[in-house]
Amino acid sequence: MAKIVQLSAHVANLIAAGEVVERPASVMKELLENAVDAGATTVTAEIRNGGMTFLRVTDNGCGMAPEDAKTAFLRHATSKLRTAEDLAAISTMGFRGEALAAIASVSRIDVMTKPTGALSGTSLCLEAGVITEESEAGCPEGTTIIIRDLFYNTPARMKFMKSDVVEGSRIAAAVQNQALAHPEVAFRFIRDGKEVLSTPGTGKLRDAVYCVYGKDSGKMIEVNSQWEGYTVSGFVSKPTDARPSRTLQTFFVNGRPVKSRLMMAALEEAYRNRIMTGKFPACVLQLQLPAHTVDVNVHPAKTEVKFLKEKAVFDCIHYGVLAALNQTVDRPDVQFKPQAPAPVIAPVAPPKPAAPQPAAKPNPQPNFFRTMTSQEYKAFTGVVKDAPQPSITAAVATAAAVERTSALPVREEIRLPQIIPPVTAPPEPELPEEPQQQELPMPEQAPWRYVGELYRSYVIVEQGEEAFIIDKHAAHERILFDRLKENQEAITGQTLLTPIPCQLSPAACGALLSHQAMMQELGFELDTLGENTLVLRQIPMDLSEADAADTVEEIAADLLSGRREDVSTVRDEVLHTVACKAAIKAGWRTDEKELLALIEQVMAREDLKYCPHGRPICITLSKKQLEKQFKRS
Repeated sequence: MAKIVQLSAHVANLIAAGEVVERPASVMKELLENAVDAGATTVTAEIRNGGMTFLRVTDNGCGMAPEDAKTAFLRHATSKLRTAEDLAAISTMGFRGEALAAIASVSRIDVMTKPTGALSGTSLCLEAGVITEESEAGCPEGTTIIIRDLFYNTPARMKFMKSDVVEGSRIAAAVQNQALAHPEVAFRFIRDGKEVLSTPGTGKLRDAVYCVYGKDSGKMIEVNSQWEGYTVSGFVSKPTDARPSRTLQTFFVNGRPVKSRLMMAALEEAYRNRIMTGKFPACVLQLQLPAHTVDVNVHPAKTEVKFLKEKAVFDCIHYGVLAALNQTVDRPDVQFKPQAPAPVIAPVAPPKPAAPQPAAKPNPQPNFFRTMTSQEYKAFTGVVKDAPQPSITAAVATAAAVERTSALPVREEIRLPQIIPPVTAPPEPELPEEPQQQELPMPEQAPWRYVGELYRSYVIVEQGEEAFIIDKHAAHERILFDRLKENQEAITGQTLLTPIPCQLSPAACGALLSHQAMMQELGFELDTLGENTLVLRQIPMDLSEADAADTVEEIAADLLSGRREDVSTVRDEVLHTVACKAAIKAGWRTDEKELLALIEQVMAREDLKYCPHGRPICITLSKKQLEKQFKRS
């Protein structure tokens, strides 16, 4: 008996569905791409119950003739390819001819379609890929496809589906990606009867980004650059608005949403030395390149691509984003905590008779600034009037008794009515006047004014209607780092009179010794002292001996994790440490001339925005913000 048999068409379709149709979001992606390929300018997507029981896509595209509508649900049926040469330059979203056949094999489908200019349309009903009904129908131009009961005939797939909320959120993400990929198309998304997304279809990416991400997208930096025939456009977040994850990084290649490690690495390389460790930039980036230089047929779901010239792609994104960041002034505003709203006083309801309660011990809280009532004032004046008045004779007798008991001689005569003068403290000696602090000389024609220093850490500068608060340590650290980085020669080392031992793991010692040439270029000279110990005989000139061992240990740890195989990356990390240790420290008293020189560079150089670790150097406080806090506006 033969062991190898040809699978039936139905089983083959189920296998194809497993590759293309992973969940309802996969179905939505394929249908939206077909709508875009059909030339639609408006697309409406609607789901219920996370898309498992009902999913509908309506477009105003070119529609299909009756014979084309039936053929579209066969395997390997497509209108986008004719010859093998067409695979070398694919310019449409869908092309494999498997999506509709795979979706139909695991669901029930209703289709209504009408070509442009036709008098009537076509209606089809399919179940498990088989046409059950076919008729002529009156419908608008374009195509409407309804997917019902997804995976009804493959219960094994059903158990891998998440809740309706999760599946619905994934569909929303798929619609958002298509809206960002094609801003020229007006997308509308309805979820369980509620519209959750609507884009205008103006062709402007910023409008689509605003509809998807809201008003926070207005803070993003626009990118528009060309490199060797490649074009990158879109928006990236400011380094100060970095995210804790990469979930808001969205990439497109020729209008196709993709996942690309190469594009992600190029983006994050542009933020190197500008962003804090553990933070990631957000982006919406469109890469346009010739169709023959990219292969989109490397993944059944078409989410991954392969580039012919990877370095050109990397450089296009890297330098395009880098130029946009350098041209943008990023001085974040001071953020004030929002004031709590005034308490709402509820109307007092008429008192109801209550059962007698045991009397509680009174604990009154006196208010000395309230106004007395007329009755209280009368009672108060009566008490004062009836109070006993002081006797002058008694006061004199008391004073005489005090004098007799004191060591001072008793005055024999007291004249009435004598008023005893109050005791006053002896006059304080006059101190010499403190010399007035002379105002620091400002640089010639400086448009700003030095105001002062807070906590010996932050410098305040005034310019026009704005005040700038500068972190002196971060600013000085960035200036030193840039100065060190500009020198591309090998870092000068200092030979140590007493070598510094470094106790490391055997793996760490091996990693450092295998990168001896790199370490020498960075100013280190290493030698072995044992299986777990190295000695430093030379360290970089600007690195202190106290920080040398920790720096080497950090380099070893990163080499073991594979994060620092590039010499330039390791060099930057060493320069980070050197600049940080040599910079002005927060809390230290700083010479005033040094402060002025620091301020002059920060105010004159727009590229001084972040320290090498990604912290902001300067923040802005406007006069309007300050007046608002003092209720002046």
